[in-house]
Parts: sequence; C-alpha cells; structure tokens
Amino acid sequence: MNNTVVARQRCPSCGKSTMITDENSGELFCGTCGFVISEKLEDTGAEWRSFSRDEGDRSRVGAGTSLTMHDMGLSTIIDPANKDSTGKPLSATMKSSIERLRTWDSRTQAHASSDRNLRQALNELDKLKDKLALTDAVIEKAAYIYRKAMEKKLVRGRSIHGLMAACLYAACRNTETPRTLDDVANGINIRRKDVARCYRLIFRELELKMPVADPVKGVSRIASTAGLSEKVKRRAVDILNMAKKIGMVAGKDPMGIAAAALYLACISNDEAKSQKEISVAAGVTEVTIRNRCAGLREMLKKEKM
Repeated sequence: MNNTVVARQRCPSCGKSTMITDENSGELFCGTCGFVISEKLEDTGAEWRSFSRDEGDRSRVGAGTSLTMHDMGLSTIIDPANKDSTGKPLSATMKSSIERLRTWDSRTQAHASSDRNLRQALNELDKLKDKLALTDAVIEKAAYIYRKAMEKKLVRGRSIHGLMAACLYAACRNTETPRTLDDVANGINIRRKDVARCYRLIFRELELKMPVADPVKGVSRIASTAGLSEKVKRRAVDILNMAKKIGMVAGKDPMGIAAAALYLACISNDEAKSQKEISVAAGVTEVTIRNRCAGLREMLKKEKM
C-alpha cells in the first residue's frame, strides 16, 4: 500500500497533524486516530507515459474514440481483472456477481435494433480487415460510410453482409487501396453481384465522389502473385504512364489494363509468362488481356515512330 504523509493539515477530530493519503483508495485520513477526512482525492500529479511494453500500461485513460466501435468507445467497461480498488482479488461470491454484471452490461449496450445491427456489421468489418489486409484508415472510412447509410435508412430490408461489403469496397476506392469487387465478395463469402448492387445503391443515395482508379497501384500486387521480376514491374509502370498521358486508361478496368501492361513487359524483357498465369493473378479473363494488349501495342508502335 502506498501511503504519503501530508504536512500542514490538522485532523478535525484529534487536532494532530499526522494526515496520510492512501494512493490506492484515494482516502485522506488521520494517522493517529484514523478519522477519514476525504474518500475521493484527485491525483494532481503528472500523467504517466510509457514508451515500451516492459514498463506496462500506466495510463489512467481509456482508448481513443473510434467509428469502428458501435458506441464509438464511449460506453462504460467493467474491468476484466477480478480485483477491487485496493488490488486485492475478489471473493468467489463477488466474482460471480461481477461476471453477471459484465454480461448484462454488454447486453444493455445494444438494446435498440439499429444498435444491434451496427454491432453485427462492425464485427463483420473487423473480420474483413484481417482477411483483406487493410489499414485502419480504410476500416474507419468504411464504418463512416455504413453509419451514413444507416442515417439514410438504406439498411432496412437489406443484407448486412452485402451492405457492409459495399461500404468497404467504396472505402477502398476512396482511399485508392487496390481491392477488387471479387476480393471483397470472396472475403465476406457472398455473391459479387450482391455487393455490386449495394455499391450502386450507396453510391447513388450518398452521392459519393470516387477518384478514378489508378492501374499503376495494381501492378505490384499482380506481379508479386504471378512471381514477376522488378524489371518487368518497372517496364509495366512506364507503359501505363504513357497510356495515362494519352487518356487510354479512362473507363477501363484498372486490373485488366495493368495485367495487359505486365504481359507486354514480360514479352519485352524475355520473361516467359503466359496470358493465363497473369489473368489468374489479376482476376480477369484472358480475353480482357488480349483486348487491352491490342490498344497498348498500337500506342507503343506510335511512340517508336
């Protein structure tokens, strides 16, 4: 127990000046007669900061607010450690009572149907984060779009999985993270057309502004999946930059045109890769690669001339 003697203060009961503060319980009491003057003292000391895991968590505050939590991280949390304020372990009877309180506390946090819906959707989003290897910024954006969809009452009568997948795809497009509709649909295990339908709905109703997808961002992903060299990747990026200058990229599937650029780069660098191997890595058909290759070849011929 950490006790500190406080000077210049007398006990109102016995008149002695041996006042002591208990840092664990926050009590101020007399060291002579035991009279408790105050039960809740505020700690006016500096806030602890720990920069390494070895020091432990000394912070007295909770986690920051986040849109990825259904209550934004503002609800009360009952500490999972079964100890009282002085650090002593709880008795068996008290422990079972606290367990019941924890259960009811978690149940009452989402009493409305909209809260339960949001909690389920954000749980799905958390699973997708690990499956698709997405950053916190993308997940926060997806949660924000889903909350906006709830405000517009777009959730009622629709699949939670489909709408959350659509919001995640919209967040990927907005943050220019290279994830296709198929990636998102496979991650949440629903049909691609269901995700596309929900995406069109939120795009129209929420009036989202999406940047034009950059095919260059998909090059490294396709190349690593297909096992292509760095030299091929650089050549493919050069081809795509030339295509962007003359406006050939606009309105075309970014993964398709990136795959075509990689295929042409393989040919120019004498790297043996078939159209089928690259099409599987990119998630597009061989016909798409052939069609895009035709346009890119014409462009390269004009550049040489």
